[in-house]
Amino acid sequence: MFEYHVQKGDTIAAVTGKLNTTWAALRQNNPHSIGRAKNGNWFLKEGATLKSENSFDKSLQAAAQKDTPPVPQEPIHLSAGQQKVLHSINPPQDPAPDQLPAGHAKTITHTLKAGETLWDLAVNKYHVHVHDIMKDNNITDPKTLQIGQQLTIRLPEKTGEEPVVASWYGQDFHGKPMANGDIYDMHAATIAHKEIPLGTRVELKNTETGEMVRAVVTDRGPYIEGRDVDLSYGLAQRLSLVEQGIGRLTMRVL
Repeated sequence: MFEYHVQKGDTIAAVTGKLNTTWAALRQNNPHSIGRAKNGNWFLKEGATLKSENSFDKSLQAAAQKDTPPVPQEPIHLSAGQQKVLHSINPPQDPAPDQLPAGHAKTITHTLKAGETLWDLAVNKYHVHVHDIMKDNNITDPKTLQIGQQLTIRLPEKTGEEPVVASWYGQDFHGKPMANGDIYDMHAATIAHKEIPLGTRVELKNTETGEMVRAVVTDRGPYIEGRDVDLSYGLAQRLSLVEQGIGRLTMRVL
């Protein structure tokens, strides 16, 4: 079970991204830590402790119950936030090629350097999910990693255009943290998506107007059924979606 203490300025999108869970699951597991404003908007109660149990959590617990003893290794120091999410011990191993999930065009080997963390590799360097790196290398506790250790990294496959339903978010979230840790700028070329790795660049097009933009996935959401992406206010302006609030676009991963 993961735990997270709500900080001032935390958004629902940012917290669900950190806990790798959905808004529906978060509400179900934490009914006393969530409130609703008079305008109908949900919010997280500052100082509350959120608990989240998801498939990633269960996989870590299952791995921790294996009989293979841990191999003592010099740890790479993680931040307090990363240590809350990733725990238990098991020595890393290279996965067999047939164990790698489909949908990825290429795998590479990365040799761990001093100061590198799984979070930095996943989010900032390779734009993949941190739990994918852990799963592919049988890692249950990043604190056991060693400098010089080789990690198998699956790079996401570039895909063609796909139709998406887009909405936008603006002033209410301006200046607040996003799932990637940066501060949300409602005028920047950024979007929120539930699954695409943070840092991924995409191209969005309004086929009715011909307007086209490029953006970076920096946040998680939207968590309203039927919607695929949340645009920044600035992108919604450039794609003529501000007034209608929601519309159909095409999206292509670059």
